[in-house]
Amino acid sequence: MNNVIQFQSNTNPRHVFGPVDERIDFGVEFEPTKAPTKKYVVNQSTGEYLDTVGTSFKCASHPEFFRSVQSCMMEEMPAYDLEDITCKYSTARNNAWAMMDCTLPNAKVVVRTPKHESEISQRIVALHGIDGSCSNQVFFGGIDFFCLNGQISGDWDKVRRKNTSGFVLDRFIDELREAKVAFYKHGERLQTWADTLTTTVEVKAMLDSLLASERKAERMLDLYHAEIAQRGANKYALYSAFTNYATYADERNGFELRNTGNDTASVSMWKREHEVSKWISSPQFLQLAA
Repeated sequence: MNNVIQFQSNTNPRHVFGPVDERIDFGVEFEPTKAPTKKYVVNQSTGEYLDTVGTSFKCASHPEFFRSVQSCMMEEMPAYDLEDITCKYSTARNNAWAMMDCTLPNAKVVVRTPKHESEISQRIVALHGIDGSCSNQVFFGGIDFFCLNGQISGDWDKVRRKNTSGFVLDRFIDELREAKVAFYKHGERLQTWADTLTTTVEVKAMLDSLLASERKAERMLDLYHAEIAQRGANKYALYSAFTNYATYADERNGFELRNTGNDTASVSMWKREHEVSKWISSPQFLQLAA
């Protein structure tokens, strides 16, 4: 019965999801510029000027947006699914861009290979920008608890809404109701990949065709070899190499980020997740060991 219990309507999202990261816990205000079509975005707490936007631009603050997402999750999802939920936050552009990454440990699937088992939990990611750098977006996916690699995959995993002060989460609510079913279908697909054997020769050929950079293909093949030591030689091991690339950027995988000094590391890593989503939807990956 626990899996159908709902939260009381007066339950504070803070009690379920914890506090919003202090880096983004500020209001937003605007000031005019000398340009007639532009205005400044200002951190209300510190007075810091974050960027300029068009005069018609409107947005909620980060806490307002993320709390609205959390409130919808509480209304539409069973309380059991949200027990022990963890939310971590990433920021960029002097905290004008923010990402909330929630892991639901009670909604999970197990992917099995002859050598290994991976527990995958449901994941919900929300993006928000107060400088016009991104629209409000919510994505669904999973996280591999063995390696902590994040996963988003395919078109079913995202909901895009325009970034306005009148933001309504109507479509998000509809997608949220379908998200758990989609997550379990995702788990079935991962298990199919785990059951699909691969060879170094065919994986190398696929990577050479898929990735524009020869060096990138070589590094990814190295990651694949590291994964098959744990998971065996199968398509899921290659997918895990992809998600490793999208989760880490250091000497562990050879895919370090360039230091541009522009406070965009979190954005760059999120773009990598989208790269992986495109890769696994490509004809090359889909036809691998088909």
